[in-house]
Amino acid sequence: MLLLIGGIPVAMMLAATLLWWAVQGGYIDILGRVGTANHGDLIAPPRSMKEIAFRHEGVAETRWQDLPVKWRLLVVQRGDECDGLCQQQLYQTRQIHLALGKDFNRVARVLLSDTAPGAVSLPISNDNEQGGNVAGRDEVLSEWLAVEHAGMTVLTAPKGVLETLVPEVLSSPSQWYVVDPAGWIMMRISDDLYYKDVISDLRFLLKNSGV
Repeated sequence: MLLLIGGIPVAMMLAATLLWWAVQGGYIDILGRVGTANHGDLIAPPRSMKEIAFRHEGVAETRWQDLPVKWRLLVVQRGDECDGLCQQQLYQTRQIHLALGKDFNRVARVLLSDTAPGAVSLPISNDNEQGGNVAGRDEVLSEWLAVEHAGMTVLTAPKGVLETLVPEVLSSPSQWYVVDPAGWIMMRISDDLYYKDVISDLRFLLKNSGV
Protein backbone atom coordinates (compact mmCIF):
# COMPACT_ATOMS: atom_id res chain seq x y z
CA MET A 1 0.00 0.00 0.00
CA LEU A 2 2.85 2.39 0.87
CA LEU A 3 4.56 1.59 -2.43
CA LEU A 4 1.32 2.28 -4.27
CA ILE A 5 0.79 5.62 -2.52
CA GLY A 6 4.40 6.66 -3.14
CA GLY A 7 4.34 5.51 -6.73
CA ILE A 8 1.30 7.54 -7.82
CA PRO A 9 3.06 10.98 -7.75
CA VAL A 10 6.08 9.52 -9.54
CA ALA A 11 3.87 7.99 -12.23
CA MET A 12 2.05 11.31 -12.70
CA MET A 13 5.35 13.18 -13.08
CA LEU A 14 6.61 10.66 -15.62
CA ALA A 15 3.34 10.86 -17.57
CA ALA A 16 3.46 14.66 -17.62
CA THR A 17 7.07 14.61 -18.81
CA LEU A 18 6.23 12.12 -21.56
CA LEU A 19 3.23 14.19 -22.66
CA TRP A 20 5.32 17.38 -22.89
CA TRP A 21 8.01 15.56 -24.89
CA ALA A 22 5.37 14.24 -27.30
CA VAL A 23 3.76 17.67 -27.77
CA GLN A 24 7.11 19.40 -28.21
CA GLY A 25 8.16 16.86 -30.82
CA GLY A 26 4.90 17.26 -32.71
CA TYR A 27 3.82 13.66 -32.04
CA ILE A 28 0.61 14.71 -30.27
CA ASP A 29 -1.77 17.42 -31.47
CA ILE A 30 -3.46 18.84 -28.35
CA LEU A 31 -6.10 20.72 -30.33
CA GLY A 32 -6.90 17.75 -32.48
CA ARG A 33 -7.39 15.44 -29.51
CA VAL A 34 -9.19 17.82 -27.16
CA GLY A 35 -11.24 19.60 -29.79
CA THR A 36 -12.06 23.31 -29.87
CA ALA A 37 -14.71 25.70 -31.10
CA ASN A 38 -11.96 28.12 -32.03
CA HIS A 39 -12.55 31.56 -33.51
CA GLY A 40 -9.10 32.00 -35.04
CA ASP A 41 -8.13 29.94 -38.09
CA LEU A 42 -6.07 26.84 -37.33
CA ILE A 43 -3.05 26.36 -39.57
CA ALA A 44 -2.81 22.81 -40.88
CA PRO A 45 -0.20 21.62 -40.89
CA PRO A 46 1.42 24.01 -38.41
CA ARG A 47 4.73 25.60 -39.42
CA SER A 48 7.86 25.19 -37.33
CA MET A 49 10.01 28.15 -36.25
CA LYS A 50 12.64 25.97 -34.59
CA GLU A 51 15.25 25.53 -37.31
CA ILE A 52 15.42 29.14 -38.51
CA ALA A 53 18.31 31.44 -37.57
CA PHE A 54 16.75 34.82 -36.77
CA ARG A 55 18.42 38.09 -35.94
CA HIS A 56 17.50 39.28 -32.46
CA GLU A 57 16.97 43.05 -32.33
CA GLY A 58 18.51 43.03 -35.82
CA VAL A 59 21.96 42.09 -34.51
CA ALA A 60 22.62 38.84 -32.62
CA GLU A 61 21.74 35.51 -34.23
CA THR A 62 19.23 33.45 -32.27
CA ARG A 63 16.87 30.51 -32.71
CA TRP A 64 13.33 30.11 -31.45
CA GLN A 65 14.35 27.53 -28.86
CA ASP A 66 16.73 30.10 -27.34
CA LEU A 67 13.69 32.09 -26.19
CA PRO A 68 11.88 31.29 -22.91
CA VAL A 69 9.25 28.57 -23.39
CA LYS A 70 5.93 30.40 -23.69
CA TRP A 71 2.93 30.82 -25.94
CA ARG A 72 3.58 33.79 -28.23
CA LEU A 73 1.55 36.34 -30.16
CA LEU A 74 3.36 36.95 -33.46
CA VAL A 75 2.98 40.22 -35.35
CA VAL A 76 4.58 40.48 -38.81
CA GLN A 77 6.03 43.75 -40.13
CA ARG A 78 7.46 44.14 -43.65
CA GLY A 79 9.47 46.89 -45.29
CA ASP A 80 11.01 50.03 -43.86
CA GLU A 81 7.86 51.51 -42.31
CA CYS A 82 5.54 50.42 -39.48
CA ASP A 83 2.35 52.01 -40.79
CA GLY A 84 -1.01 52.47 -39.10
CA LEU A 85 -1.97 48.81 -39.54
CA CYS A 86 1.32 47.67 -38.02
CA GLN A 87 0.86 50.01 -35.06
CA GLN A 88 -2.74 48.86 -34.59
CA GLN A 89 -1.69 45.19 -34.45
CA LEU A 90 0.99 45.98 -31.88
CA TYR A 91 -1.59 47.85 -29.79
CA GLN A 92 -4.20 45.11 -30.20
CA THR A 93 -1.88 42.28 -29.17
CA ARG A 94 -0.62 44.31 -26.20
CA GLN A 95 -4.16 44.86 -24.90
CA ILE A 96 -5.10 41.21 -25.42
CA HIS A 97 -1.93 40.15 -23.59
CA LEU A 98 -2.77 42.41 -20.65
CA ALA A 99 -6.34 41.11 -20.59
CA LEU A 100 -5.09 37.57 -19.87
CA GLY A 101 -4.58 38.61 -16.25
CA LYS A 102 -3.09 35.81 -14.16
CA ASP A 103 -1.93 34.03 -17.34
CA PHE A 104 0.01 37.10 -18.52
CA ASN A 105 3.42 35.58 -17.76
CA ARG A 106 2.63 32.40 -19.73
CA VAL A 107 2.41 34.43 -22.95
CA ALA A 108 4.83 36.78 -24.72
CA ARG A 109 4.80 38.85 -27.91
CA VAL A 110 7.14 38.77 -30.89
CA LEU A 111 7.50 41.19 -33.79
CA LEU A 112 8.88 39.39 -36.85
CA SER A 113 10.27 41.67 -39.55
CA ASP A 114 12.31 41.50 -42.73
CA THR A 115 14.04 44.77 -41.76
CA ALA A 116 16.10 45.61 -38.66
CA PRO A 117 13.93 47.72 -36.29
CA GLY A 118 16.56 50.46 -36.21
CA ALA A 119 16.00 50.95 -39.95
CA VAL A 120 12.19 51.03 -39.77
CA SER A 121 10.42 54.38 -39.49
CA LEU A 122 7.26 54.95 -37.51
CA PRO A 123 5.12 57.79 -38.88
CA ILE A 124 2.86 59.07 -36.12
CA SER A 125 0.18 61.71 -36.54
CA ASN A 126 -1.30 64.02 -33.93
CA ASP A 127 -4.47 61.95 -33.67
CA ASN A 128 -2.60 58.71 -32.86
CA GLU A 129 -4.65 56.71 -30.33
CA GLN A 130 -1.94 54.17 -29.52
CA GLY A 131 -0.14 56.32 -26.98
CA GLY A 132 2.74 57.26 -29.27
CA ASN A 133 4.45 60.52 -30.08
CA VAL A 134 1.63 63.07 -30.14
CA ALA A 135 4.02 65.73 -31.45
CA GLY A 136 3.71 64.14 -34.87
CA ARG A 137 7.45 63.50 -35.33
CA ASP A 138 8.49 60.35 -37.16
CA GLU A 139 10.31 57.92 -34.86
CA VAL A 140 12.47 54.86 -35.31
CA LEU A 141 10.56 51.65 -34.59
CA SER A 142 13.11 50.28 -32.13
CA GLU A 143 12.95 53.44 -29.99
CA TRP A 144 9.16 53.48 -29.96
CA LEU A 145 8.91 49.80 -29.05
CA ALA A 146 11.26 50.31 -26.10
CA VAL A 147 8.80 52.85 -24.66
CA GLU A 148 5.36 51.66 -25.75
CA HIS A 149 5.94 47.90 -25.98
CA ALA A 150 8.69 47.17 -23.46
CA GLY A 151 9.56 43.48 -23.24
CA MET A 152 8.47 42.63 -26.78
CA THR A 153 10.96 40.43 -28.63
CA VAL A 154 11.97 41.68 -32.08
CA LEU A 155 13.27 39.14 -34.59
CA THR A 156 14.31 39.73 -38.18
CA ALA A 157 14.57 37.25 -41.04
CA PRO A 158 14.99 37.44 -44.84
CA LYS A 159 11.90 38.02 -46.97
CA GLY A 160 12.11 34.46 -48.29
CA VAL A 161 11.74 33.10 -44.75
CA LEU A 162 8.64 35.21 -44.15
CA GLU A 163 7.16 33.94 -47.41
CA THR A 164 7.48 30.39 -46.07
CA LEU A 165 6.40 31.00 -42.48
CA VAL A 166 3.60 33.54 -42.93
CA PRO A 167 2.53 33.54 -46.59
CA GLU A 168 -0.97 34.83 -45.75
CA VAL A 169 0.42 38.18 -44.65
CA LEU A 170 1.92 38.80 -48.10
CA SER A 171 -1.54 39.01 -49.67
CA SER A 172 -3.54 40.19 -46.66
CA PRO A 173 -1.53 41.90 -43.90
CA SER A 174 -4.54 42.37 -41.61
CA GLN A 175 -3.75 39.34 -39.46
CA TRP A 176 -1.29 38.00 -36.92
CA TYR A 177 -0.46 34.58 -35.44
CA VAL A 178 -0.28 32.40 -32.34
CA VAL A 179 2.81 30.23 -31.82
CA ASP A 180 2.75 27.32 -29.35
CA PRO A 181 5.49 26.71 -26.74
CA ALA A 182 7.22 24.18 -29.00
CA GLY A 183 7.67 26.78 -31.76
CA TRP A 184 4.83 25.86 -34.12
CA ILE A 185 2.77 28.57 -35.83
CA MET A 186 -0.64 27.03 -35.26
CA MET A 187 -3.33 29.75 -35.45
CA ARG A 188 -4.02 32.82 -37.55
CA ILE A 189 -5.96 35.76 -36.09
CA SER A 190 -7.75 38.24 -38.33
CA ASP A 191 -7.63 41.88 -37.20
CA ASP A 192 -11.41 42.13 -37.36
CA LEU A 193 -11.94 39.22 -34.98
CA TYR A 194 -13.65 40.40 -31.78
CA TYR A 195 -11.01 40.70 -29.06
CA LYS A 196 -13.03 38.66 -26.54
CA ASP A 197 -13.12 35.78 -29.02
CA VAL A 198 -9.33 35.95 -29.32
CA ILE A 199 -8.98 35.90 -25.54
CA SER A 200 -11.35 32.92 -25.41
CA ASP A 201 -9.14 31.01 -27.85
CA LEU A 202 -5.99 31.85 -25.89
CA ARG A 203 -7.49 30.83 -22.56
CA PHE A 204 -8.60 27.52 -24.06
CA LEU A 205 -5.06 26.86 -25.29
CA LEU A 206 -3.55 27.83 -21.95
CA LYS A 207 -6.03 25.69 -20.03
CA ASN A 208 -5.15 22.61 -22.08
CA SER A 209 -1.41 23.22 -22.06
CA GLY A 210 1.12 22.38 -19.39
CA VAL A 211 3.13 25.49 -20.24
